[in-house]
Amino acid sequence: MLKKLAVIGFGSTMIGIGINGFILPYHLINGGFFGISLLLNYLWGLKAGITFIFLNIPVYLYASKSNPAYFFDGLFGAVITGLMLEIWLPLNGLVHLPIMSSVIIGAIIIGLGVGIMLKNQISPGGMDLLALLTAKWSGINVGVVGLVMDAVIIITGLLLLQDAKLLYSLLIISIIGLLVSTITSFKGSKTISG
Repeated sequence: MLKKLAVIGFGSTMIGIGINGFILPYHLINGGFFGISLLLNYLWGLKAGITFIFLNIPVYLYASKSNPAYFFDGLFGAVITGLMLEIWLPLNGLVHLPIMSSVIIGAIIIGLGVGIMLKNQISPGGMDLLALLTAKWSGINVGVVGLVMDAVIIITGLLLLQDAKLLYSLLIISIIGLLVSTITSFKGSKTISG
């Protein structure tokens, strides 16, 4: 239990720092419910962290029927991550870097946070569960489903905000995806040998 709390605390802190310190200042978005929350923040001023928590609730309620442990760990992870998005909000505007540096550093920090949580079977948000359910229903690879969902969120952001800077968001989701794949694959090799 203490390990789980430490993982959630570390992972959600990294996500909060990465988004607030490096992504938010340029009005960029990333994938999943984070991206939707940021988009709603830019459009209507909704608090990204609170929106993130509310977006996750229906997905985890649905998941509770099939896997209660995933439901509790995931919902707890999502709530703490949402709170960390709000707690680290004062970082917005403190770091002044060129957009490309900000995108790369922010994506690496977020990717580390997400990767470490997923490596420990804790979801920082329900979009991956939604992708998994869609993949099972459609027979399409879960990675492809997740990428399509993220791309749809970013394209929607481009259409609604009409800001070409959002194309940098494609780089954000690519870096995060690469880091998460790398971090979670290390766990796989340990599990096989151990």
